[in-house]
Amino acid sequence: MRKREYDFWILFTVLVMLAMGTVMVFSASSYSADFYFNDKYRFLVRQLLWSSVGVISMFFFSNVDYHRIASISPILMIISAVMLGLVLIPGIGTVINDSRRWFNLGFTTFQPSEFTKIAMILFLSFSLSKNSDRLRYFFSGLVPYLIVIGVTVGLLYFEPHMSAVILITLVSVVILFCAGARIWHFVMLAIPAGFVGWRLIISEEYRLKRLIAFTDPFKYSSDEGFQIVNSLYAIASGSFFGRGLGRSLQKNLYLPEPHNDFIFAILAEELGFVGAFTVIVLFMLFIWRGIKVAMNAPDMLGSLIAMGITSLVALETIINIAVVTSTIPTTGMPLPFFSYGGTSMVFLLTSIGILLNISRGASTSSDLRVLRSHT
Repeated sequence: MRKREYDFWILFTVLVMLAMGTVMVFSASSYSADFYFNDKYRFLVRQLLWSSVGVISMFFFSNVDYHRIASISPILMIISAVMLGLVLIPGIGTVINDSRRWFNLGFTTFQPSEFTKIAMILFLSFSLSKNSDRLRYFFSGLVPYLIVIGVTVGLLYFEPHMSAVILITLVSVVILFCAGARIWHFVMLAIPAGFVGWRLIISEEYRLKRLIAFTDPFKYSSDEGFQIVNSLYAIASGSFFGRGLGRSLQKNLYLPEPHNDFIFAILAEELGFVGAFTVIVLFMLFIWRGIKVAMNAPDMLGSLIAMGITSLVALETIINIAVVTSTIPTTGMPLPFFSYGGTSMVFLLTSIGILLNISRGASTSSDLRVLRSHT
């Protein structure tokens, strides 16, 4: 089978969104960076640095056979579990905003959960590509994978890092489903999963307050609803064409850390509906091409990895925009390629490199592979 070049549209959308994201990080952060650090370029310089490292990593891994990477995925999962355990130990893990989920490396901080996202996708895809027939059985087939997922998200829960718990769980379900897990198994698990989810929400006061504030954010605008109210103000004031690049008002210490999880609100304020819609279209194009790569992949391993990476970006995007627009309760979820991040950006672009490598081996035939078939 003749290998192709990279999927052009995936590469195009990623580079365009990365460029737009860098501009928006500077626009959204310049005022607060100047106010707090007397350096309006502080976050821009760091974003440019880590994005450059990420792009290098992306092109490197786009030329590494994904079979070789997947073959060491069990080792990657062990490393991931060890890091998730170590970060919980006082003196090793660093506490930021009441969460112990970072290693302080001196020159930067490192979140092991970002590594875990890729490790989980590779591990599940590698194992399921060899044992997918076992998924027809609940206890001997599905349960062992649920245990691996459960242990991983359990460690993330104790950080606590609920957005990573939600994201890794959903991506894992997508991979299991595409590999052949039965629908009725998930239906059977839905009730206990819903009960556990509800208990987790009410077990912590701040989570319950977020849920209550979601029902009427303007009523709680002085505390739990503060971020979402200012996010909605930003989006509404953007109107159709926006205030203009760099002219956001909400970034001026009204919306906390506007260059992170709520950067889409600043984008909508400055570029309006046109800019926001353009970004959504770019993400839709990326997701479509990612699914097409998965359907045309030369083997099941490539299909599952491609679906895992594509669903990771898709779910992060959907959840982020839903939070920013007050469609779902607030949770910390970055917008891929746009939100400010260091090692998280590197790992994201590394995963895109793996996706590009799979696209190079995709069949040029017009007959699309079916990812799975349920009976």
